[in-house]
Amino acid sequence: MVDRRFESLHLEELPRRLEFRAARAKLHSSCSEETLAGELGLLDVLESGDLPVVVPEADSRLTFWVQDGADRHPLVIGVNSIGRLPDNTVVLKDNHVSRRHCAIVVHRDGHCEVHDIASKNGTLLNGDKITGPTVVHPGDTLSLCNRRIKLLAIIAPKDE
Repeated sequence: MVDRRFESLHLEELPRRLEFRAARAKLHSSCSEETLAGELGLLDVLESGDLPVVVPEADSRLTFWVQDGADRHPLVIGVNSIGRLPDNTVVLKDNHVSRRHCAIVVHRDGHCEVHDIASKNGTLLNGDKITGPTVVHPGDTLSLCNRRIKLLAIIAPKDE
């Protein structure tokens, strides 16, 4: 599963380019078909204790979005990139935010994780700098330079 938004031809052998490529590879490896399909059963997921408390009922669906001030950006199952470029899932018009700053991966089993994609200024989760893939829960705040965005979720019946 290659996401063309994370391909770039410039800065081929510079250290920042190598950092970005390593972060991209880590992101892609965590988003394998098995992970997104929820290879673990829901019971195994709940027993692991790594995932959010919010778990939808069998007859409901969990919808995620991020709140950036007054703007709400819906998230999809899979990779949701966040940055300044217009082809990101969440576009932040802020010159301090990297072109591809971070990504939120929404898994089919209802949990999310955030990945910093080798951004220059890093990504903070609830005030702590993340150093690798980190589980994120509804209500958590991500800090991207001077921007604060909040992960939100709602459980709705499937028939809506």
